[in-house]
Amino acid sequence: MYRLGFVLITFSAFAVVSAAVLQNADVTYQGGRYELILQGQLSAPREAIFDILTDYDRFGRISRTYTEYGFMDPTSDGTPVVYTTMKGCVLFFCKSLHRVELLETKEPAFIRTVALPEQSDFRYAVSQWDLEPRDGGTQLTYRLEVEPDFWVPPVIGPWVLKRRLESGGRRGVNRIERLALENGTLGLEH
Repeated sequence: MYRLGFVLITFSAFAVVSAAVLQNADVTYQGGRYELILQGQLSAPREAIFDILTDYDRFGRISRTYTEYGFMDPTSDGTPVVYTTMKGCVLFFCKSLHRVELLETKEPAFIRTVALPEQSDFRYAVSQWDLEPRDGGTQLTYRLEVEPDFWVPPVIGPWVLKRRLESGGRRGVNRIERLALENGTLGLEH
């Protein structure tokens, strides 16, 4: 059960929408993998949202569940490598989840991470952010597919994940939008 809680925390932290609108949150489970699709409309410009989502030195601003985060040495071909550790609890069960990922970006519209399973708590994890200008703001689409390297109850997992995503999604997306609007006005400070 505690492992389910940490998958929930992972999804909740990424379901990160002041005038932001969470339009869709869908979680499915098939073949041992969870897939999450989140869509929202934010009033912040996509360049500022992109800056927030790729600032791994300050990634904890997105959610308090991130306890460790940052950049590692790049691969030999120069590909950026990032890491995050998330900690959280459901009921009495607490756990930390660690991911080390290759980072691919196409500024300011696309962010993709691919987990290195040998250094992560996931057998498979790929996330993708698509940021498109729309209606004076940004249409955000987030996709995450993960296969945890720990047991998650398949019968209740997707139901609980979707419920957590929907409740935590509004707070998280609002936080990303607030940070992006602040950075869009003030400039990104490192």
